[in-house]
Amino acid sequence: MNAPTPEKTLRFWQRGQTVTVPDVAPDRTLLEVLREDLHLCATKEGCGEGDCGACTVVLGEVVDGKLTHKAINSCIRLAHSVDGMAVYTAEDIASPSGEPHPAQEAMVRCHGSQCGFCTPGFVMSLFGMYQNTGGGQGITRERAQVDLSGNLCRCTGYRPILDAAQQMGSLPLPSGCEVDERATVAALKALKARPADDAPYLRPTRLEDLLRARAKHPKAQLVAGCTDVGLWVTKMHKRFPQVLDLTATRELRRVERYQHHIAIGAAVTLTDAFAALVQDRPQLQRFSERFAGLPVRNSGTLGGNVANGSPIGDSMPLLIALGASVVLMRWKASPSGGEIAHRELRLEDLYTGYRTNVMRPDEILAWIKVPLPTAGERSTVYKISKRFDDDISAVCLALNLHIDNGTVRSASIGAGGVAATPVRARQTEAALAGQPWTEDTVMHAMETLRAEFQPISDMRASASYRQTVLGNLLRRFWLESQGRTGINLESLQEVSA
Repeated sequence: MNAPTPEKTLRFWQRGQTVTVPDVAPDRTLLEVLREDLHLCATKEGCGEGDCGACTVVLGEVVDGKLTHKAINSCIRLAHSVDGMAVYTAEDIASPSGEPHPAQEAMVRCHGSQCGFCTPGFVMSLFGMYQNTGGGQGITRERAQVDLSGNLCRCTGYRPILDAAQQMGSLPLPSGCEVDERATVAALKALKARPADDAPYLRPTRLEDLLRARAKHPKAQLVAGCTDVGLWVTKMHKRFPQVLDLTATRELRRVERYQHHIAIGAAVTLTDAFAALVQDRPQLQRFSERFAGLPVRNSGTLGGNVANGSPIGDSMPLLIALGASVVLMRWKASPSGGEIAHRELRLEDLYTGYRTNVMRPDEILAWIKVPLPTAGERSTVYKISKRFDDDISAVCLALNLHIDNGTVRSASIGAGGVAATPVRARQTEAALAGQPWTEDTVMHAMETLRAEFQPISDMRASASYRQTVLGNLLRRFWLESQGRTGINLESLQEVSA
């Protein structure tokens, strides 16, 4: 029998010790390793696509010298992507003597479990919330709903689970349940990533090394948060002999702010990317919470969503409307050694067809540049889906208009779910630009928008529905600009509260 190779060995911190798992294939998921190799079977396999949350675990990672905790879906997370991190499962959070963690005790006291299959996933989402709120302090009903949006339950109706989220902070923390942050940070620093040139799972920590690896291995499967590639493994049974993971690349884990724009690195999670966008445009907060569930947003990256190019990817219509561009990078070899080459293009010019784009085999989408808001800007984005939370769009429409003295000076509109790629509604933009911001202008633009695209009918919506909704959303934007705030669900929730 061949000895385990260091390149295939997975290491992470769990239960106060380093866990080493030999011979882990590059395309195995974290859930498979937990259940099949480590026999930690409290972590359940439900949907296998990051939708139900039964497989939720919490990852601990050192960011800027501090320990952070994020709930993620282990079913679609490639195992090697957690190398050097702390992994918490439902078996880990009780005390050594068996006393339950407050997240577990609150679920018992509030009768938050019936059949029990989803319970470990909910408990881990609660544990992540507990760690991120100073021991479950100040959790509102709204915060609990957002943080648990990636966990589904068919039994309880959610009320007792939300009660548990709000009550766990009032329960005592048994000895042995606390997370020793100082010891964990020291342990994770000792488990630094181990870059290699030809390993089955490549996870470079420097941008130059990442680009060199892409040039050397153009056929390696590129991954970021694995929230889409993970589905190729679990649902399509694809196999990847070599994977190139960009999430450890330091330069691409940053959000950089400049005078006229922000630059979001391709390894920035959706959670952090949307936080940066909301900082400049607070009206995007509710939309950001509707982008999948929190465990998906904690794993997935904005760069991965854009590079994937799905016609129903929610971020692209918004970024198109905001005038975003992408920076593509590659390693350009030369007799003197080589250098990083880059090019920048508008986001909508990235795509050539259904899930196809202009990127070269050796290129990586490295940055997304988003202009800062300017005076007179009115922008918003609408998502239409069968479920309000944790669902894929049937139609997504983003609008960014500059209105000055009652006249539309410029218009930028992005649409999703209506074509083979995310698209700009250029004809509708032309119908609005230079026109008075009146109902007559909007009614004409509505008809232009409905005629501009020829969407298909599928399981999410019919073509006629999509065309009708497109126009209706533009009218909704107009009504809201006239002060009609009572036409959206958010205002109804505020009234009922």
